[in-house]
Amino acid sequence: MTKKGTLLVFICFLSCAEVKKSRYVPNSSGNINSVNVVMTQKHWKGNLGIKTRDVLGELYEGLPMDEPQYSFNYLEPKVFKGFARQSRNIILFETDSLPGLNVVSNIYANPQVLVIIKGKDSDEMIFYLEENAPLIRGLFYENERKEKLRRMSKSLSKENEIVNRFGIKLKYPSAYNVVKDTANFTWIQKQIPKGHLNLIVYRVPKNAITDKINESIPKIRDSIGRIYIPGRLKNSYMITEKAYRPYYYKTVIDQNKTYITKGTWEVANDFMAGPFVNYAILEPSGEKYTMVEGFAFAPSASKRDFMFELETIIKSINFIN
Repeated sequence: MTKKGTLLVFICFLSCAEVKKSRYVPNSSGNINSVNVVMTQKHWKGNLGIKTRDVLGELYEGLPMDEPQYSFNYLEPKVFKGFARQSRNIILFETDSLPGLNVVSNIYANPQVLVIIKGKDSDEMIFYLEENAPLIRGLFYENERKEKLRRMSKSLSKENEIVNRFGIKLKYPSAYNVVKDTANFTWIQKQIPKGHLNLIVYRVPKNAITDKINESIPKIRDSIGRIYIPGRLKNSYMITEKAYRPYYYKTVIDQNKTYITKGTWEVANDFMAGPFVNYAILEPSGEKYTMVEGFAFAPSASKRDFMFELETIIKSINFIN
């Protein structure tokens, strides 16, 4: 479909207080990384439904098995009322002669992101959906990150090993316990059914990470794994899995240059593997990188939400020195 002229997207982030100060909205509900999709059954079975599943079903990067970034629940418009409107993330499609995309915040529940896409037919709605796919996914992601952080904040750890040793604060649940704490390496772990979630923190000199991050970061990871992260068998240790190339990104965390690496790890001389996410954050002094990494070991289990938790913790970092 071809569209001429300027694409107008109206984004209205309205808190319930802004809509009407005295209006009460209930707390939103739903599993982390879930989205309710509201459209007619005809559209759901047609091209609009296919495109919506493609947009929301984009793969979560760095996992050993394919998992979508979001799980979605389909609702017909006639049942979109009452409790169904209290979901935290909703995308609603409506047939309308005035096409466009609106984003409304906290209209039926709090917190909530409601994306409304209108068009005279499915082709027009598909156009607005595809043109704004990164925006839509980003809005849902930020909403989920804040919600995950809110849930974790109910029982934060009061341990000080990381802040004392590295001068950084991380918000993580009290279920994480210290596994190892040495001069330049701290490892905390949370037990889960048939596995565990892990966070490690260490420092490297600035020149240890070169412009060829696809070479220098795996090299650093493998050396740290050999020294500090043993496997179950003798002479076994964690390394970057060589069969799959990691994803690399540049970003800014807490106003500091950061390299993000997402991939899978394995244990040399053993049969263990899983996903990891590594943040190499240049310290405010500009002399060293603080490396904060999360990795999961959860055989036969979906790993998306585990990695989402670990990455949410890492993104809470705050340099205090």
